[in-house]
Amino acid sequence: MAGQNPGQRLKPLTVPSEPVPLPRRRSPLRAAFAALRPRQWLKNLLLFAGILFAAELSDRTRWAEAIAAFVAYCAASSAAYLVNDVRDVEADRQHPVKRRRPIARGELRPRTAVALACVLALVAVGIAAALGPWSLACLLAFASLQLAYTLALKHVVLVDVSVIALLFVIRAAAGAIAVEVRISPWLLACTALLALFLALGKRRAELLVVGAEQTPGRAVLEGYSLSLVDQLLAAVAGATVVAYTTYTLSGGVVPRALVVTVPFVVFGIVRYLQLLHRHALGEEPENVLLGDLPILLTVAAWAVTCGAILLLS
Repeated sequence: MAGQNPGQRLKPLTVPSEPVPLPRRRSPLRAAFAALRPRQWLKNLLLFAGILFAAELSDRTRWAEAIAAFVAYCAASSAAYLVNDVRDVEADRQHPVKRRRPIARGELRPRTAVALACVLALVAVGIAAALGPWSLACLLAFASLQLAYTLALKHVVLVDVSVIALLFVIRAAAGAIAVEVRISPWLLACTALLALFLALGKRRAELLVVGAEQTPGRAVLEGYSLSLVDQLLAAVAGATVVAYTTYTLSGGVVPRALVVTVPFVVFGIVRYLQLLHRHALGEEPENVLLGDLPILLTVAAWAVTCGAILLLS
């Protein structure tokens, strides 16, 4: 913002926002499913990166292992979301968007949510154990970090977004370990940077929607300012493009022809920045990614191009 000091906090209600109208109350079964946050399972598609970029697309055994790992991480993620929503229920009830969550609305009892989380955690651990000791170690590290984030780390400035990035790196590494393929360090770097970019965009949207001084239970936002987040977003966006370009040109694990997909990555990042700045979106990245046609077409074009190059090579 012009004339804003770098350390200045955003004033409350910089962008006026009415609470999102509550939908009709759901049945217990539908409420329980909604509490699992199935849209968030999109993040776990990253577990297929290992088999995709290793060009092992015709190996049915590896596909079965990758799908099993995907199911395990969906179960573990949903268990973590249930625990988080039980812990933050009072704060969520005061939030203009999060008050729609089933536990905050009273559609799902906290005791039921905790029991469901325990079942999902056991399922995740069982699947990971079947995939091997290293897969189990990755899942336990993922679950422990999720729990630490829920209990404490999400309240620490900069550590909060760094943990989110690390969780994505674990997903990418776990996907490669499950199918026993090599994964490039550059791909892990790209994963971390892109996840950090989305996490910072989420913080920016939170600042705009409710204001740092009016966000119940989110005192961490007091450590951020709009100008700081914008500077970090610009730096991370540039680093992501550089890392991805280096990855495609590194050779070895992937063909250098993948460099032709760099423009898709650049456009996707620029488009996301446009949505952040012009429409104050980003508080729920999965809704932005699923609801914006240019981004959807870009991701589809990137995936088709990558798939064609990997199959031909």
